[in-house]
Amino acid sequence: MTLVIDNTGNSGPPKPAAVRPAPSAPPLVSVNGVVISRDAIAREIQNHPADKPLAAWQSAARALVVRELLLQEARRLRIAAEPETDETGRRETDEEALLRALAEQEITTPEPDEEVCRRYFERNLARFRSADIYEAAHILFSARHDDPAAFAEAQRQGELVLAELQREPGRFAELAEVHSACPSGAQGGNLGQISTGQTTPEFERALVALQPGELCQSLVPTRYGLHIVRLDRCIEGRQLPFEMVFERVADYLREGVTRRATAQYIARLVSRAEIKGVEIEGAEAHRVN
Repeated sequence: MTLVIDNTGNSGPPKPAAVRPAPSAPPLVSVNGVVISRDAIAREIQNHPADKPLAAWQSAARALVVRELLLQEARRLRIAAEPETDETGRRETDEEALLRALAEQEITTPEPDEEVCRRYFERNLARFRSADIYEAAHILFSARHDDPAAFAEAQRQGELVLAELQREPGRFAELAEVHSACPSGAQGGNLGQISTGQTTPEFERALVALQPGELCQSLVPTRYGLHIVRLDRCIEGRQLPFEMVFERVADYLREGVTRRATAQYIARLVSRAEIKGVEIEGAEAHRVN
């Protein structure tokens, strides 16, 4: 027998190598005895991005469990449905048609009337305003935040130009054409009309803080670089009348009610089902006897 020397200098027979346990396979998932294959879950994962693989796997498994549960219920109720084609020409699969027909038959929701919609509108007036519109100009000094030297140089140039504009505001168009890294420089930095949400949050905050005709007091950093910003005009949004947004309010309320009713319907099915391999959150909280 060959002897070996271990790290401590002891002699003796060879020791068996440590065996790392194989990673455990995901649990088998089933719904009322119907197994959902691991391959199906693996394919579904692409629709459920998550920070950790286990979280993505669980989310995908839950989605397939719910789908299988609904299909089983549709078959139990002997629901029949013909696949429909949408306006883009896409035709439903047989299973999609079955799920749609089940929802239409089993999930009933009240239609929001004018009184309900008006009450929601009056409680949420700020949501139903036209967007503020800004007429603005800027000078962009392109700079990458991950390149300290280039960023420092862009900042130096920007501060020199900003100081010049604070002395002579009338030179804005001239200096924009010479220095701006934005195509708008050819139009004197003019950006035309900008509405809320069309620019980066940092740029928008700078616009909101200015009065018409005012120039920013310091460079405005965004992911594109550093900006000198001038606000030329602000047109405040106006309150939209109820009649103009009635359909939008009704759609929003209808969607919310439908979403809650669907969740409760699924929870009832979950509370009666035998589900193995994954937990469906909220089932007990929504249990209906």
